[in-house]
Amino acid sequence: MKFAISKPTLENMLSALQPFLEKRDNSLITAHILFEAKDETLTLRATDGEIGLSVRTTDFTPQESGAFTANGKKILDVIRALNDDQISLEGGEESSQIKQNRSKYKLPAFNPLLFPEFESETTDGEITIDGQKLIHALRKISPAIATNNPKFELNGALIDVREGVINVVATDTKRLAIYKLEQNSSKNYPIIVPKKAIAEIVKIFTSNLKLYYDETNLTIKNDDYFFCTKVINGRFPDYERIIPRELKQSFLLGVDKFIGALRQVGTLSNEIKITFVDGIIEFEALGDSAEEAKTAIEAEISMKEPIAIAVNGKYILDFLTQTQSEKFAIGINESMTPFILRSESFSTIVMPIAL
Repeated sequence: MKFAISKPTLENMLSALQPFLEKRDNSLITAHILFEAKDETLTLRATDGEIGLSVRTTDFTPQESGAFTANGKKILDVIRALNDDQISLEGGEESSQIKQNRSKYKLPAFNPLLFPEFESETTDGEITIDGQKLIHALRKISPAIATNNPKFELNGALIDVREGVINVVATDTKRLAIYKLEQNSSKNYPIIVPKKAIAEIVKIFTSNLKLYYDETNLTIKNDDYFFCTKVINGRFPDYERIIPRELKQSFLLGVDKFIGALRQVGTLSNEIKITFVDGIIEFEALGDSAEEAKTAIEAEISMKEPIAIAVNGKYILDFLTQTQSEKFAIGINESMTPFILRSESFSTIVMPIAL
């Protein structure tokens, strides 16, 4: 196999594949990237066995079709060291060569036929969804995805396909984030996508995409990328039970003023006491008794008796910084019951902490 390609094009392709490489053992073929030139298209593939990505381009000069592999990190380091000019690459079963002007590099290779296959469209069905809205939803709920939770199904986001709606959900047991997508779907199918995969999906894709699924994999593709991830086999919590059905108090508040107050008192502690009083909201940092941080904002709220909740301020900030609206709604029942934050189709239910 032999071809020529500009440095910026190749560097961008290699950079996109880095998160998909095996990092712990460079002796494995999954630490390599597969290069394949066929039918005027250059395809680069990487997979760590859990997630995989193919990147395609026609912006290259094919000279000889075929395939080879090269260590993904090392070849990127080599390409970055070269000038912004055309680069020639050639490879086979045992090695690959990179040339530019008087510079020449040689890297060992695996037999390309041994590279793991993951680019397959033999799936059970297609999810009809607005790609731009899905990426928008995943960005908003991502902060609530758990990390290394013993309940492994919480270490991912649920794409809950239902008739007429798709709920995108995440929880770390302290909060629950939900984004509702109105869709003309006719199926009921829950898919739990790992956190690592979510992080890559929102980086790679924008709007033009198609989704396919089966019991073990989720596939997303567009004209340039083919992404595949194993899904988490498990039962996601019954999140609808956690959503408050009735609310004793509900207020519409300004986003910027609330963020400003949280950040002011949050300089001393993430744990914050918020007290809703008639016409005012008070904020107080909870922590070291020798320290004090307090502030208050005016608000159009009517209260017969004050209600105080203690909360990790980061959970509210994660919600507020993901909203595009000037206002948000907060619904409260009692001091120690979950309260809800809402902005259009996006909601977060937060569990208070003991005062």
